[in-house]
Amino acid sequence: MRAKPKVSVLISSYNTPFHKLQRAINSVLNQSFQDFEIILVDDGSHNDPENKLIDFCRLHEKKLTYIRKINEGQSQAINKAIRWSAARYIAILDADDEYLPNHIQSCLAQMDTFDLIASKTLTVTDKPDDFYISDRFDKHKKVHVDDCILFATLFGKRKVFKKIGFNEDYGADSDFYERAKKIFNVGKLDLRTYVYYRNNPNSTCEKIKSRYAINKTK
Repeated sequence: MRAKPKVSVLISSYNTPFHKLQRAINSVLNQSFQDFEIILVDDGSHNDPENKLIDFCRLHEKKLTYIRKINEGQSQAINKAIRWSAARYIAILDADDEYLPNHIQSCLAQMDTFDLIASKTLTVTDKPDDFYISDRFDKHKKVHVDDCILFATLFGKRKVFKKIGFNEDYGADSDFYERAKKIFNVGKLDLRTYVYYRNNPNSTCEKIKSRYAINKTK
């Protein structure tokens, strides 16, 4: 029987271009800390007729578990991945982002102090406005990404994720963090070991920001 890994890295993907998902997974495989598993949940994608993703997953099946489900959204996909995971600590990675090589190690170093952390990111942008996303409570307002709780920077002890779980709403990451804060020891840190690609016009955050910016001008 294979020993349980120390960290489970959870990825939810829905129609993510293969080259971006490959980049994300490779960034985990290339971590300085290697005692991990990857749980990849395909949330009903239909953009890979050549099965490139399946073939790639087969190459790394010692580290990677692939799960396919009907499309229900990122929160439900991550909740499913949590149930499948086996490790003491849980990390999340968006399918179109990546980790710097020391990300897992840097997060683990905080676990003597915290039950759950979120962190600021190394944010990749094309223009200054990319640093801003729609506010959780008033989508007409913009907030800087450094002032947000970002879904995929969450890292913590398994008990937190098992207790709380994610709701399927815009701002599910902030909602999760605020609910966890009432029960566990949480912290927002300035690690910047997570690479957040904000220069993606097809991202959920960008679509919502654009929609409310258009509505405001009418």
